[in-house]
Amino acid sequence: MRLPRPLLPALAQSVLLALSVTLVPRASAAPDVRLSEILAGPARDWDGSGAFSSRDDEWIEIVNGGAAPADLAGYFVTDGDSTPRYAFTGTLAPGAVLLVTGAMSVGWERATGHPVFGLSLGNTGDQVLLWKVTGSDTALVDGYAYRSHEAASDRAVGRTPDGTEWKLEDQLNPYAGSTQPVGTGCPPTPGVANSCGVTPARQATWGRVKAHWR
Repeated sequence: MRLPRPLLPALAQSVLLALSVTLVPRASAAPDVRLSEILAGPARDWDGSGAFSSRDDEWIEIVNGGAAPADLAGYFVTDGDSTPRYAFTGTLAPGAVLLVTGAMSVGWERATGHPVFGLSLGNTGDQVLLWKVTGSDTALVDGYAYRSHEAASDRAVGRTPDGTEWKLEDQLNPYAGSTQPVGTGCPPTPGVANSCGVTPARQATWGRVKAHWR
C-alpha cells in the first residue's frame, strides 16, 4: 500500500517529506477525533453553491467524541490511494462535527500545490482514511471502507454517536438489500451530529427485568 507522507504545519503544507510509515492495528475503542459520516455519491447541491457538481458535492465529516477540545493540527484525510485530500486546522469542541466538502478539498489542493481531484471518493466502493502527523511520525487514526451500495446516489453512511458501528442513511434513496449496513431510513446529516436510528438504552434493576417477564 502506498502511504501518505506527512504534511508540514500551516505555512508549508504544500511540501511533502518522504517518510516510511508503519501501520499498527487500530484499537477497538473509537478515537476521540474520528470519521463521522461519508457521502460519496452526491446527486444534488450538497455544498450550497447553487449548482450540482459530482466532484464538489461529495462530503465527509469528522467528530470530536472526546470530553475536551481537540487540536486538529496535523490531521489530514485521504481516500484509498492515500493521497492527501484535505488537512485540518484549528480546534474542535467536544461533540462538535466538522464538514469537509469536495469543493473545500479542491480549494485546499489548489492552495497547497497538490493535484486537484477533490475528495475523489469512488462510487463502487473506496476507503476514507484519517491520519495524524506528530513530529516525524504519521499514524492512521481512523478509517472506513465503504461498499457500492453505501455510495449510491445521495446515500450516506454514518457512525453511531459512541463510534461503535456504522449505519446506512438512505432516506433519499431507500435501500432494499440485505448487505450490511442495511437501510435505516435516516437522512444524511452534513454538519450535524448523527442521532437518527439510534435507540437509547434504558437502565433497569435485575428485579425489574424479572418482574417484566413474570
